[in-house]
Amino acid sequence: MDTLVRIKQLVLRGSIRFTEKARDEMDADSLQAVDVVESIVNAQSITKTMRSHSRAKRFAGERLYVIKSFTYDGILVYTKGTIVSQAQREVFYVLVSAKISTYDE
Repeated sequence: MDTLVRIKQLVLRGSIRFTEKARDEMDADSLQAVDVVESIVNAQSITKTMRSHSRAKRFAGERLYVIKSFTYDGILVYTKGTIVSQAQREVFYVLVSAKISTYDE
């Protein structure tokens, strides 16, 4: 299954979690969880895929997916997250950032 489709399905089922850092960045840009969900659902592609290099974090070595897409209100949102298994079900974790994007990011 295509990774973006998998992420969209997780998000639409409510299997999305935000780290404290992601929530802080959302607050700084006055974004709500619904804005992040809308931007992910509207995404046409994953902008970049990379590996986490943080050995101290829970998600070290996980694949990180960068998604830049618009909300229904036309706000370009930058989201970085990973898919993890939690209690035997998959969850999309927005763990690094969820913020209003600039075009050069």
